[in-house]
Amino acid sequence: MNTKNQRLILVLVSVLGIGVAVALVVSAFRQNMLFFFSPSQIESEAPKDRNFRLGGLVEKGSLQRAADGLSVRFLITDRIKTIPVIYQGILPDLFREGQGVVALGRLQSDGIFAAEEILAKHDENYTPPEVASALEAAARNSQLPPSRK
Repeated sequence: MNTKNQRLILVLVSVLGIGVAVALVVSAFRQNMLFFFSPSQIESEAPKDRNFRLGGLVEKGSLQRAADGLSVRFLITDRIKTIPVIYQGILPDLFREGQGVVALGRLQSDGIFAAEEILAKHDENYTPPEVASALEAAARNSQLPPSRK
């Protein structure tokens, strides 16, 4: 085999190796991607068999703390639909009723969202961009006045 053929084989093997590596990275990325959904999108768009992010506002008057101090139940709403959430752990200091929140977890078969992580808004003027856009879309769809950003 001459040098020209050896170079051609080396280039082809290198391109094939890079292609396989890129395919594996894209596959891993797709499997680990966490999608954001509002309560109105849960029934039609949310995955049933994997974790995703649920965002909206914590409904006022819905927060219930268990006697153990770590378990909480509350409702997340986008002003159209409401989803019950259960969480066991320490809530962020900024977590309050009526505030924007993003919960990471999985929807159970009984329709309750079991959260593994809760993210709260940073200050009184900030709502996570995903939550703000979902609330505005819900307002446009239902002709409700849009939320304050």
